[in-house]
Amino acid sequence: MNLLKKIYFTLPLIIFAMIILILWRGLKLNPAQVPSPLINKPLPHFALPTLFDEKKIVTNEDLMGHVTLVNVWATWCEACAEEHNALLELAQNEHVFFLGLDYKDDVDAAKKWLAQRGNPYQMIAVDYAGTVAIDWGVYGTPETFVLDKKGMIRYKQIGPIDTDSWEKKLKPLIAQLRNEPI
Repeated sequence: MNLLKKIYFTLPLIIFAMIILILWRGLKLNPAQVPSPLINKPLPHFALPTLFDEKKIVTNEDLMGHVTLVNVWATWCEACAEEHNALLELAQNEHVFFLGLDYKDDVDAAKKWLAQRGNPYQMIAVDYAGTVAIDWGVYGTPETFVLDKKGMIRYKQIGPIDTDSWEKKLKPLIAQLRNEPI
């Protein structure tokens, strides 16, 4: 009976200590480095209307043959507004092909937002319901996918693109992917 009392007393303490260790380890993780299960896999199939012409449909086929950055954004996203000037600069100076994915947004607000701030995108697909973004594993906005010439996801940036992420991760990867054969 004495042994049973010791087990009843120590077992909750052991479980509590294990929970504390798991939570303590979790504090050291970076939430912007959530690994995507889609890395090195094709971008899931999509067919979406474009922002400026709903009759025109953007699909995976439009992204083949060149390195593409797919930027998931919305007008209601504060971090997207912070990132926007960097995207404009990259589109102008780095000659990067951008597909914008306007996520769960008001179309008129998106058009007005781009007219006021500038448009870094060569194409903009509209994901009204957010279902395509869900298929792609999007957690929030902004997120940016780097696709190779074959439409394979090679990298996923969670959060805004800034100078540091561009110089250290995206730019070298894009240079490498541009040199790969189709």
